[in-house]
Amino acid sequence: MKILFVSVEVAPFAKVGGLADVAGSLPKALKALGHDVRIVMPAYGMVVGSDDKPVESFTTHVNVHDSYSTIVYKDAIGDVPVVMINCDEFFKQTQKSEELYAYGKEAYLYFSAAVIQQCEAEGWIPDVVHANDWHTGFLPVFIREKASQKWDNTASIFTIHNLKYQGEFDKDTLRQAGLPESLFTMEKLETFGGVNFIKSACVYADKVNTVSPSYADEITTPEYGAGQWGLMGAMRKSGKLSGILNGIDTVFFNPTQDPVIAAPFNSNDLSGKAKCKEALQTEFGLPTETGAPLLGIVSRLSDQKGFDLIIKQAYGMLALGCQFFALGTGDPWAAEHLRQLQEDWPDQVRFVERYDAPLANKIYAGSDMFLMPSAFEPCGLGQMIACAYGTVPIVRQTGGLADSIFDGKNGFVFEEKSARVLLDTIQRALSVYKSGPEWEALVQRCMNTDFSWDKSAKLYVELYMQALQSRSLVKS
Repeated sequence: MKILFVSVEVAPFAKVGGLADVAGSLPKALKALGHDVRIVMPAYGMVVGSDDKPVESFTTHVNVHDSYSTIVYKDAIGDVPVVMINCDEFFKQTQKSEELYAYGKEAYLYFSAAVIQQCEAEGWIPDVVHANDWHTGFLPVFIREKASQKWDNTASIFTIHNLKYQGEFDKDTLRQAGLPESLFTMEKLETFGGVNFIKSACVYADKVNTVSPSYADEITTPEYGAGQWGLMGAMRKSGKLSGILNGIDTVFFNPTQDPVIAAPFNSNDLSGKAKCKEALQTEFGLPTETGAPLLGIVSRLSDQKGFDLIIKQAYGMLALGCQFFALGTGDPWAAEHLRQLQEDWPDQVRFVERYDAPLANKIYAGSDMFLMPSAFEPCGLGQMIACAYGTVPIVRQTGGLADSIFDGKNGFVFEEKSARVLLDTIQRALSVYKSGPEWEALVQRCMNTDFSWDKSAKLYVELYMQALQSRSLVKS
């Protein structure tokens, strides 16, 4: 199949969260299965410089009034081509990943229109378009409502990476998209008096999926459905909505060959992991000879990621003698509490408030345990990366965490959203940590858990085939 994978963040070029890792690794796995895969993303200023030469240019019309001079650049991830689309009005000014989502609906309507036009300009019409998250939500809409007949046989897949962020705007979005007001109905593009990019994508895509089976079930409930649980339930019941667990790039996240960590190691020889822990402690001024477990977290700072629970129980955890290392940016209240913890416990706590991919890998490799007590987690990649580096996850049983970490087998799991229960689970992990051989066996099981894309990529190919069959039925 010819597969077009569309995302506004793609690692290693631009990354805010797990979407970028998926966009940078799933297409490679699909390519390895023999498919013709291309990635399309915006051409951000920090990715495309003045020395880079565009490969083509054209004018993109989003509606009868708004047109943009589109410039196209090309790169690659391995043997997967990456098409980068830009215009002077959007994306060019972005110089770091933290600025990725400074744009509104106009930028993403333009991007979806330009994606279709770029394919037509090159004469490469995909069999399947795989759009991701709300920023690409109008791509399935434009394929059905605006694209030429060349796209009639093209199926569209839409993946919800986090239903909390839906792209909610006013009715004028239809005019800006160049679409007729007749589409402003509950069955089509209207949502509570406005326009919702995710709902629009769900209506028009041939298949919709989330990034774990458990999350696909959870979003059909009022607690997790973010106002769209009725639609999600209807799609789940009809078979239109499914869940496929993400994988990770096991070549990149590999402690046997990671160039940024202090020493290589594998599940049969963990001596290098001890060196990684000591190097991390030394670099950031933590004591090295305490025998204390080091608990790490690499995450956006938010309640969703469980920082309310972490902060509430932190004094209890630290009183047990644990060291704690947090890396991330996000909610100011959480950052302030973490800074205070570091001030109050200078020999046990370190907090680094920035995006730092190399340091993240050092934390994965140097920590003994990885905290991920999320309130909800569509999939989560941190727990998978932690396992790859032999760092035992402590997670709450939700979404992709429930589908990937199993209590006593490759981590520690708790269910209740409670700081007390989190602390009890940390204490349970400490008792195993002190056991020696039992802990080493647990670390080895973590490292031997298969989180590669091999299985999930095949499931995506099956989903693409189902989407193509659905498109054929619609046409007939």
